[in-house]
Amino acid sequence: MTPPPDPLDTLLDDWKRRTPATPPLTTEVWRRIALAEEPARRAWWERVHAVFARPSFAAAFIAACVLLGLFLAEVRRSERQTEYNRELMQSYLRLIDPLLEAADRNTSLSETAAKS
Repeated sequence: MTPPPDPLDTLLDDWKRRTPATPPLTTEVWRRIALAEEPARRAWWERVHAVFARPSFAAAFIAACVLLGLFLAEVRRSERQTEYNRELMQSYLRLIDPLLEAADRNTSLSETAAKS
């Protein structure tokens, strides 16, 4: 025994056959919507601003700048300390060996004469 056909099935089949094609206006509307949804090409400074506007990136950037500043300060301090140690060592050597001071004077006099 087969169930009787559902009248809704025939109506749906009829509706599928009579569905009109999409008019060109609808296609144009969907094209405009798609264009509006595409991300707009922004200038590089707008992209940079957008990145820095995020709090997490801004905080990381500030932390990186502070660490870079501390590193550069340490490098400079290390160079100054090295120069100070070198001068201290030469001063100590001159104090112990007076002939070294005389040799330094002779070297500086000969360099001055060579420049003239």
